[in-house]
Amino acid sequence: MMTTELTARPGSIEGTKNKLVTDLKGVVDDADHLLKEVASSTAAEFSAARSSIGARLADARYRIDDACAAMTDRARVVADVTQEYVQENPWKVLGVTAAVALLVGVLLSRR
Repeated sequence: MMTTELTARPGSIEGTKNKLVTDLKGVVDDADHLLKEVASSTAAEFSAARSSIGARLADARYRIDDACAAMTDRARVVADVTQEYVQENPWKVLGVTAAVALLVGVLLSRR
């Protein structure tokens, strides 16, 4: 049951990341556009553009916070599943760890 949860979440994190990158590119494009037009714009146009960029930047910050929360939740789920597996299968984990350590030892001794 937990395996399904682990495989279902990466798509949502990937989608959040892609949307965040798109939003940040939009904020950068808006800032670039604002800088190009600053010399020839009126105070009202400058203020409107500044407000628009501020709103997009606030939205991007909100999405960054959401992405961080999603990644934290994902890490917590992975840690819980790992801990549960280790508690249910201590001898398997010990055997795999010993085998990996032996393999690393053999590979390092060949150098």
